[in-house]
Amino acid sequence: YLNLLLINSFILLLFYSKIFPYFKIYVDLNYTVPCVRLLNATHQIGCQSSLSGDVGVIHFLESEQNLDWVLNTGHSPPYMVVLEGANFILSSMISFNSSGRVAGVAVIEPNTNLPGDFSPHTQCPNENTGVYTEQYDPAYAHCNRTLWNPLGNGLSYEQFHFPIFSLKDDNDTQVIRQCFQAHNLGVNGSAPEYPLCAMQLFSHMSAVTDTPTCIRRNKIQNDFSISPEKVCDPLGGVNVWTSTRLINNTDKGHKKSESVVIAAARLDSRSFFFDLAPGAQSSASGVVALLAAAQKLCFFFFFQETFDYIGSSKMVYDMETQQFAVDMDNVHSVLEVGQVGLRSSNSPIWLHSDPVSRRNSSVDEETAAKNTNVNVSEPDASQPLPPSSFQRFLRARPLPGIVIQDHQSVYTNRYYESMFDNPENLNMTYPPDLSPDEQFNFVTETAKVRGNKPSCPVTLCTVSQLLYGFLIKSKNPWFEQIIPSDFASRLVDRPTNFYTGVHLQKSEASFLVEYILANLTGTVVNVTQENCKNQRENEDDKDNKYFYSYSWVQGALAPNSSDRQSFCVRSSVRTSPAISPAFDLELLTSSDYSTWTESRWKKITGRIFLVASHDLEMLTLGVGIGILLLSLLLTYIISSKADILFCSGREPTNATY
Repeated sequence: YLNLLLINSFILLLFYSKIFPYFKIYVDLNYTVPCVRLLNATHQIGCQSSLSGDVGVIHFLESEQNLDWVLNTGHSPPYMVVLEGANFILSSMISFNSSGRVAGVAVIEPNTNLPGDFSPHTQCPNENTGVYTEQYDPAYAHCNRTLWNPLGNGLSYEQFHFPIFSLKDDNDTQVIRQCFQAHNLGVNGSAPEYPLCAMQLFSHMSAVTDTPTCIRRNKIQNDFSISPEKVCDPLGGVNVWTSTRLINNTDKGHKKSESVVIAAARLDSRSFFFDLAPGAQSSASGVVALLAAAQKLCFFFFFQETFDYIGSSKMVYDMETQQFAVDMDNVHSVLEVGQVGLRSSNSPIWLHSDPVSRRNSSVDEETAAKNTNVNVSEPDASQPLPPSSFQRFLRARPLPGIVIQDHQSVYTNRYYESMFDNPENLNMTYPPDLSPDEQFNFVTETAKVRGNKPSCPVTLCTVSQLLYGFLIKSKNPWFEQIIPSDFASRLVDRPTNFYTGVHLQKSEASFLVEYILANLTGTVVNVTQENCKNQRENEDDKDNKYFYSYSWVQGALAPNSSDRQSFCVRSSVRTSPAISPAFDLELLTSSDYSTWTESRWKKITGRIFLVASHDLEMLTLGVGIGILLLSLLLTYIISSKADILFCSGREPTNATY
C-alpha cells in the first residue's frame, strides 16, 4: 500500500506540476512561419533548432546600432533577436550565425510600408541549370552580360545554425514587445535584472548533409524499419496544361502533322520562409496575364521553376522520352509570360529572345516581333534571355520563342522571391468603403492594361478578378462557383500561397489554375452528377474518349437560397508530374537536373516565458536534488520499519481460522 500510495502521489504531482502551471508560465505564439532546411546534390541550406528547441532572452533589434549588444556587450546571452523586416539583412544574419550568442531570430512581417528593397534570392537565378553554359556560349554563362536580380543578397541559400521564424504584426507581436519592455530593459543604461523575458522556438529538421544522404536514409528506413519514417521529400508538384486543339492524352509521343505553340508561365514562388510565398510580381502577374488570354492560346503552367526549373525540365524530359502527349518535334515555338505586373500604362512590354539560337536564320525569322497594337520593344540583340522556363526547351533544341517581361534588363521587382512581393508591391489598392463583394468587382489601376475604361470589358474584368482571387483572397464569388464542393474548404480568406511543395502534392496555385482554366476554356455538359464522374467511360464518341476531363462544380447560389446550381464542366485541362527527372533516373548528384529536397519535421512552434538567472536555476536544481535524496532516504527508513510503524498488533502464531 505504501509503494502504491507513493507512486500515485508522484504521478499526481507530475500531472499538476506539468499541466496546470504550463498555461500560467508559457504564452504560445500563433501564426509562426519557420525557415526550414532544404538540400541538394552537394549541401544543405536553411535553418533548424535543436531537438528540444532553442531558448534565448528576447532582444528587439531596432537598428544596426543595437547589434553590439547582441554580439558583444549584452549580459544575458544567448539572445532571441526580434527585428523588423527592414533590419532583416544578410550582414546581420551572418554575424548572428558566427557569434555563438544568438539562439534564434524572429522577423516581424509588416502589414504595410514595405522596406526599400529586399530580395533573399541570388543575383543570377537558376544560373547553373538554364541554357547559358560554357558549352552553349561562355559569353552568356553565369549572367556575365546581365545580372538580372542585382538586389539579391543570397540569404535564402545560406545555412543557419539556429531557428528563424516569421511573425505577423498582430497581437502576438504586441505581447512579445510588452514582455520585452517590462522585463528586459535596464534602467538608465544598467543591465536588466532577472527574471527576463525569453522565447523558445522549435523547428528541428530530420534531414542533414545533402540529398544523396537523405534519400539513402529514406531507403534504409523503408527496407529495415517496421514503421519507416522518411527524413526528406523531393520538391515537386504538378504542371497544369491544356490545348485549344484536342490532343489524346493517353497516346504518348510524336503526333504527325501536329505543331504546338506553347504559351507558358511559372506557377510557383518562394521566400525565405516555409509556406510563405505571395509571389505577386514574380508569379501571379504572369499567371493572370496568361489566364486572361485563355480562350486564344495553348497553355502550360510550370510548377517548381524556382528550384532549377523542375516543372519545365520534367516536361521537356517527358517529351524527349515519348512520355507526353506530344514530343519536342511537335513544338513549333514558345511564348512565355514572366513578370509583367509593374508595367505602367505608357511603358512598353519587352520581348526577350535568345541571341544564340537566333543566329539560325529560320529561328530568327520566326522570332522577330510582328506589328501589333500593343506597345512592345525588344532589348539589344546581344542581351540573353532572362531566367525562364523557355531556357529548358532551348537546352533540348533551337526553337523560336520570346519571353514577355515588364523590364528591359534588370528586374523592376525590388522584392523578388521574398515575403514582401505582395499586393502592395503591385500597388493594388481599393477604396476603403467597399465591401468584399464590391472589391471583387472593382477594377483596380493595376488591372487596367490600356488606361482608364468607362465600363468593364470582359478581359479587363477577368484580369481584375483574377488578381483579387490570387492576391487578396481565393474565397470569392467566382472561385466558389468553379470548384467541386469537396474542395470548397481549400478557398481561404487570404492570398493564394505560391510556395513550392514536395513530390506530387497539388499546391494552392496549381489547384486554382486547373479549375480556372477549365472554367475559361471548357463547356457545360447537361448530365447528372453521377454521369459526370463516369463521363469519360461512357463517352459516345469513342474518338474523343481520352481528349477530355470532367468535373462537377458547385455553381452559383440559387436566387434567395443557400443551395447551389451545380453543373458538369468538360474541358481539355490536364495535370502532369512536376518532379525532377534526377529522382526517376536516380541521378542524385546530377548537375543537369534539380536535386532539391525538403527536410521533414515533427514540431513547429514558438512560445515566450520568464526565465530566472543561471545562479537561481542552479540553486533550484540543487534544492530539488536535495529534496529528492531526502525523500528517498525517508522512504527507505519508513519501508525498513514498516512492520513497526504500520502494525497495531501481531496475531498469535497459533491462531486458526
